[in-house]
Amino acid sequence: MTTQEGGKILMIDDDEDVLLAAKMLLKKQNHHVIIEKNPNKIPFLLNNDTYDVILLDMNFSKDITSGKEGFHWLGQILERDPNAVVILITAFGDVEMAVRALKQGATDFILKPWQNEKLVATISTAIRLKQSYNQVDKLKKAKEMLEEQISKPFSDIIGQSTAIKDVFAVIDKVAKTDANVLILGENGTGKELIARAIHQRSLRKDNSFVSVDMGAITETLFESELFGHKKGAFTDAREDRPGRFELASGGTLFLDEIGNLSMALQSKLLSALQSRQVTRVGSNQPVAVDIRLICATNMPLQKMVQEGTFRQDLLYRINTVEIQVPPLSDRVEDIPLLANHYLNYYAKKYHKLVTNIAPEAMDKLKRYAWPGNIRELQHSIERAVIMTDSATLQETDFILSRSLSSNPTNNTLNLDEVEKSAIAKALQMHNGNISKAAEELGLTRASLYRRMEKYGL
Repeated sequence: MTTQEGGKILMIDDDEDVLLAAKMLLKKQNHHVIIEKNPNKIPFLLNNDTYDVILLDMNFSKDITSGKEGFHWLGQILERDPNAVVILITAFGDVEMAVRALKQGATDFILKPWQNEKLVATISTAIRLKQSYNQVDKLKKAKEMLEEQISKPFSDIIGQSTAIKDVFAVIDKVAKTDANVLILGENGTGKELIARAIHQRSLRKDNSFVSVDMGAITETLFESELFGHKKGAFTDAREDRPGRFELASGGTLFLDEIGNLSMALQSKLLSALQSRQVTRVGSNQPVAVDIRLICATNMPLQKMVQEGTFRQDLLYRINTVEIQVPPLSDRVEDIPLLANHYLNYYAKKYHKLVTNIAPEAMDKLKRYAWPGNIRELQHSIERAVIMTDSATLQETDFILSRSLSSNPTNNTLNLDEVEKSAIAKALQMHNGNISKAAEELGLTRASLYRRMEKYGL
């Protein structure tokens, strides 16, 4: 789209005079028109760009009147893009050919010589149809993301401690605004749940909440994932795809692990946030987006700004309001609520008749330091539910890391505990920086993420 009213139109006809006449007429209507005499170039044109409407001649020089070539190229176009809007043109049209064209997927059918008003009206209608296809496709993808988000367990925050009530108070104040929010906290504290709570209490709650793990996106896929791409923009780009910014438009975009972005990617992100526009990879047409931005990290961004590893202007952009999520060790009184919540969930999930946690076991959970925070507690309850043969979880059902408890000992030779301790120390040493911690441990980022998930870190 070149303007609000106009569209991008591809016209293929072996009559150069017809092409030029149509181009002059349609340019006056603010359309961007690409003309081509040779139908054999259609695959190249479709692989390198997308069009709102394709005007296709039915008959070329090889076969003057049957329309055979037109039907062939119609099939080729629709094979590449089933949602293509194709208007067939012929000087020898009849009702039978028109009906056959429509049955084979053409949107409309016009005769040469055309009436200018009729051509303009037909194309305007076709452009609106294409826009509706695009909107349906976008809504379908957004619906899939919404269903994925809804299907995740534990969709709200559990707790009654003073520490978490302070967070609730900030959420209530900021939710109804469109202010950008930065959520800070250790791994496993529930930063994404805070972001979802803000969205659910916002004026955008009926639209998409789109979550992006910035730490899991490679440099090469950053623009494609966030800004989208056009078909043929790179080797695996087999279709047009909107990015996360477009999918979140009208709703909330949650960027997790934002502290892991390189300076180059920070610059690209800042540009999109400032302009409120994104440009798909392989396109030069910006797309306006309307998002509410929430970011999260476990990294000390202020310190990173001082060290020159995080842009100060980006930090100003993302933290209109800052929320500090307390670690589980600061909300001990919430542990029974959380533990019983996860107990009920996993008992149903695994069809186990486990209904209680013994007082001694609960005391053990409350004494533990929980370096992996709520995520570690969740995994501990899950394992206990799976392994127990009793209706009540006992103290012995919980195997907690001694080296990372509130009374640490370093005498364990259990390999899992040693590995978990090493990972926790590396993360602490590098202030939660996944890349640096992985390098310190001699692991890839993906391997470290898997181990963190395994140990609830």
